Amino acid sequence: MSDARPDHLTWRHWVVTLLVLASLGAIMVRLYDLQIVNHEVYLDRAQATRHGNAETPAPRGVITDATGYPLAVSIDTWDIYIDRFLWRDHVKASEAAIAVADFLHLDADMLFAEGISADIGDIPIRRDLSYQEGVALRALDLWGIRTLPSAVREYPEGDLGSQIVGYVGIDGVGLWGVESDYDHLLRGQGGRVDRELDLLGRPIAFAANTDDRAVRGGEVQLTIDRFIQAIIERELERALEEYDAPSGSITVMRPRTGEILGMASRPGAAITAEGLQDPQLSELVRNRPMTDLYEPGSVLKTLTTAMAIDLGRVNAESTYVDEGSVLVGTDTISNWDFQAWGEVNVRTYLQKSLNTGSVWLSQLIGAEDFYKYLKNFGIGEQTHLGLSGEAEGLIRTPADPAWYPVDLATNSFGQGLAASPLQVLTAVNTLANDGWLMRPYIVSRIVSADDVRTFDPVAVRQVVSAETAHTMAGLMNDVVDGVEWHLAQVDGYAVAGKTGTTILSDESGYDFDTTIASFAGFLPYNDPQVSILIKIDTPQGALNLGGQVAAPVFSRVAAEIMEYLRIPPTEALVAAP
Repeated sequence: MSDARPDHLTWRHWVVTLLVLASLGAIMVRLYDLQIVNHEVYLDRAQATRHGNAETPAPRGVITDATGYPLAVSIDTWDIYIDRFLWRDHVKASEAAIAVADFLHLDADMLFAEGISADIGDIPIRRDLSYQEGVALRALDLWGIRTLPSAVREYPEGDLGSQIVGYVGIDGVGLWGVESDYDHLLRGQGGRVDRELDLLGRPIAFAANTDDRAVRGGEVQLTIDRFIQAIIERELERALEEYDAPSGSITVMRPRTGEILGMASRPGAAITAEGLQDPQLSELVRNRPMTDLYEPGSVLKTLTTAMAIDLGRVNAESTYVDEGSVLVGTDTISNWDFQAWGEVNVRTYLQKSLNTGSVWLSQLIGAEDFYKYLKNFGIGEQTHLGLSGEAEGLIRTPADPAWYPVDLATNSFGQGLAASPLQVLTAVNTLANDGWLMRPYIVSRIVSADDVRTFDPVAVRQVVSAETAHTMAGLMNDVVDGVEWHLAQVDGYAVAGKTGTTILSDESGYDFDTTIASFAGFLPYNDPQVSILIKIDTPQGALNLGGQVAAPVFSRVAAEIMEYLRIPPTEALVAAP
């Protein structure tokens, strides 16, 4: 029998041989690429498949009021995800979908369909699940259901002080107020969890794992007292409704330290996700006592009078003759009521709030000293409160080409210049604090992981002498308690204060029916504990003067604050009829 195998190679053998050699060559090239050329790249990829890592958010720090009560706090929650890599096992995925849907009250079929729609990646199915519910869900140990720690920002007092406290957006970043200005301190430092995984993506129990813990954000304590804040917000809303006014503000301070006890602004923003969509949001979140400029009107007469007394040009009993109006250059300046009162002293001029008296004093003071004092009082300059967005003010001085001598006259009674309510109250506080200007502040303490910073009162400078300040406090007390009908009086307490009425203007001139009504004062006048500035914008109706609108608001606010702070009455209480 002959051998059927050929004794030489056919073309088929050559093809097979070449294919084998080509395959071996490709393998060698691939091995060379894996082991030599891109060794580090593929090693990193291999390590990545064996390790699962996730960032853990840092708990955001707490914002508290002066008593330590939380105004903004982060509550621990869980974010729930489907691991679609593990859900490639459709049998186990179906069982997990039914269980997690039942737990979270979702549709199991839709959940399953979404979970198997791709091979890799996690998809969120619930954010901010409560901490207790998240722990219960984790205990079920459902296939391919991941739980990651998260947090939700809550505001226990709701909208209280919303322009001050601010708000955190969905990205965890502060949008305005303290939440924004101190975001770098509040946010903390995120952590990272690194786990070695098996082929199914499950953590290996005894493998070398790393866990860089998140560092909690710092705590910011404010000088704001939530009870005082609630009082002034309630009374501001009442006043705006009563006088049909579109906006306003109330500021409360400790005049001897500069602490802000409360700052209320209306209209305000609602602390909700829906509120963030308001097209007027930028207007609603304005902290008006520090951002809004206005002509302070007759409140500034207290500063003009203090200048003249401090320079020794007048005393409380110095007199001038009021003729109802005065000519400054070619401009005529009249009293607010267009009446003439004859010979009056400084005490009476302040009580009756005569514009001619301020012009008389400004001429005795002189432009150079007047504007130097005004600057020292802080009018027209930022107070450096510690929050962003503070306005500076607008003042013309003799160094400005647009300044005229009549500006000195009108500035002396608070017209023709602009300042913020915070600047005005800070200046008035000098008369309650032996002549010392105190820097306002709203953050009293910051506590971080490795440091505690406490902010103490800062005396900026002495503007007038202690004697001048005491004299002015007495004169301002006469303005309120020396007039039987004054609406700023507080039963049981001696009040020092001054009304202000700003007459607004348009292209045609001043409109006496459009005003800003204000009142600034402190009490008890001989031992000042609290100072308050009320500002009501464009009250409607026949009552639109500071003494008619802002003074009674001051009285109500001051009475409640005195009771809350348990400050003993300084005067005999008036018996009810």
